[in-house]
Amino acid sequence: MYSSTFVFKAGQFDDAFHRLDKEIAEAARAIPGYLGEETWENASAGLIQNIYYWESEAALLQLIEHPAHLAAKSQQARWLDGYRVVIAKVLRQYGDGGV
Repeated sequence: MYSSTFVFKAGQFDDAFHRLDKEIAEAARAIPGYLGEETWENASAGLIQNIYYWESEAALLQLIEHPAHLAAKSQQARWLDGYRVVIAKVLRQYGDGGV
């Protein structure tokens, strides 16, 4: 399993941002190999994290190469006050099943 974590500091969002954000989320969910997502916010630091989980690196690359993702990436300075992306190979996950 792979994860792609998009950490960002929000700037000024407009209709174009919300449209692209929705299009990217819908595209991700439609890719075979998409396993799920989570969003977290650290209000004190002003950071938001969107984490997507993937069955394979090939599935993840489909989102990275999607036209909506490329459009958002090329325009990120319009909407964000900084960002970071972390791509990771997940070795294991475990818990008590309650989450």
